[in-house]
Amino acid sequence: MRLRIRYTAQPRPALVLTDTPRPRCPHCRGEGGHEHTSVTAEGEFDGIDWYPCPCWGEARRWSLLPLPRLPLRWRRDRHLYSDEPPF
Repeated sequence: MRLRIRYTAQPRPALVLTDTPRPRCPHCRGEGGHEHTSVTAEGEFDGIDWYPCPCWGEARRWSLLPLPRLPLRWRRDRHLYSDEPPF
């Protein structure tokens, strides 16, 4: 297992310890799986299927530290950007 710490916002903000794919895996080359484009019999695009590699356990994650939620006014103000010049 190759573990790393990541931030997650779902279902609640927290720092989690998660597994990562093997960097030298001969099957997925460190990407963690394979994408396969699906096409219908008429030749229409039907979506992309994801097949995880056995070298990586997507479900292996442990919550280390739950983080407090930001107050609503801070969350709302954070995404407001002005296109006005500073002068």
